[in-house]
Amino acid sequence: MAEATSGVQGQGASASSSGAAQRFLKATELDTRMLGMLGALGIIWLGFHFLSDGLFLTPRNLWNLSVQSASIAVMSTGMVLVIVTRNIDLSVGSLLGFVGMVMGVTQTEFLPDLLGFGHPATWVLALGMGILVGAVIGALQGYIIAFMGVPAFIVTLGGLLVWRGAAWWVTSGRTVAPMDSTFRLIGGGPQGAIGSTWSWIVGLIACAAVISMLFAGRRQRRKFNFPLRPLWAEAFLGAVGCTFILGFVWVVNSYPWPSGIVRRYAEAHNITIPEGGLFIAHGIAIPVLIAIGVGVVMSFIALRTRFGRYVFAIGGNPEAAELAGINTRWVVMKIFILMGVLVAIASAISTARLNAATNALGTLDELLVIAAAVIGGTSLGGGVGTIAGAMIGAVLMQSLATGMILLGVDTPLQNIVVGLVLVLAVWLDTIYRKRMQ
Repeated sequence: MAEATSGVQGQGASASSSGAAQRFLKATELDTRMLGMLGALGIIWLGFHFLSDGLFLTPRNLWNLSVQSASIAVMSTGMVLVIVTRNIDLSVGSLLGFVGMVMGVTQTEFLPDLLGFGHPATWVLALGMGILVGAVIGALQGYIIAFMGVPAFIVTLGGLLVWRGAAWWVTSGRTVAPMDSTFRLIGGGPQGAIGSTWSWIVGLIACAAVISMLFAGRRQRRKFNFPLRPLWAEAFLGAVGCTFILGFVWVVNSYPWPSGIVRRYAEAHNITIPEGGLFIAHGIAIPVLIAIGVGVVMSFIALRTRFGRYVFAIGGNPEAAELAGINTRWVVMKIFILMGVLVAIASAISTARLNAATNALGTLDELLVIAAAVIGGTSLGGGVGTIAGAMIGAVLMQSLATGMILLGVDTPLQNIVVGLVLVLAVWLDTIYRKRMQ
């Protein structure tokens, strides 16, 4: 009898804790898939930190991780819209390499003859040329897919081969270097970061934006008589968001410039280095700011514009969307144009970070981008996906690569792990969709 009573009490406690968790998730409206992905990212970080003898969760490694994730994160935001409409883009890695080569040749061979070396407009014109080329190629591929009826898999698979070959053809296989000094700032590095003070300013502005968004959302809900979150839930979301933002700023400000660069900087500015050394923080890297800015803009496009609603309507039911009067072909073409622009931005980040345009640039990036989008909750069945989830997925994929490099894992084995993670993500997405039906 005592055992039966104990069992009933245990079941009651379990049900109570489960009910409390469900009430918490309902009140805060947190996405369980997003929480699961963040939990997986935390486990990966802690695991690699333990296996690498404390090398992973250091300011230096986390700063480099953020910079290395930037280009994949930028492209993954566009891949979300592509996959949501039940398409795919396998050409993004090769297109990144081709656009990078075009920008490299533009600023090292063409513009110096026209404007002279070191002209302040060089980086702007080179970046503009890259974005233009990316948009034109995206439009070409989008037109073939949307208006000529060729499946996206075939078109972009052909693009994977075509643009990789075109990157070699531009310079007959030569590596183009170095890049313009201002253009290099797009790739990060000690000079390609905004420093400690501006990082705190950006962090505080971001916190203010988070709080303003919560207030604006609550005001909109009240205006249209939608259910309101409890005040404690609003405060919890604001506190968590601001803690994450300020924690990130603290981490990047804890990573100092290398001593050699500090010494040269002090000599150039007549600064006396104190006995304990001169600490100059990197702060937030410019490519990370670019990636965050792209994420914000793409989230606005996906959630707050007519175009974004059309994209998800097409992914949910293409036939119904067309019967509703949506020009589905033009929307699909615009998605691929946007994808080409985002690839150009990512190419500028990658080329600037390497300070060179190489024929191998972007190799297998298409797999990382697709994996980031799928891991971030984008369904290959179409109609479902989030920009924020894809960007977190990009960080997760780069975390795996960085962790394996720290552990000395060979490149072939790294590719095996990436492939297995992609298959696992699709499998989990299939299970999730079946349960939601």
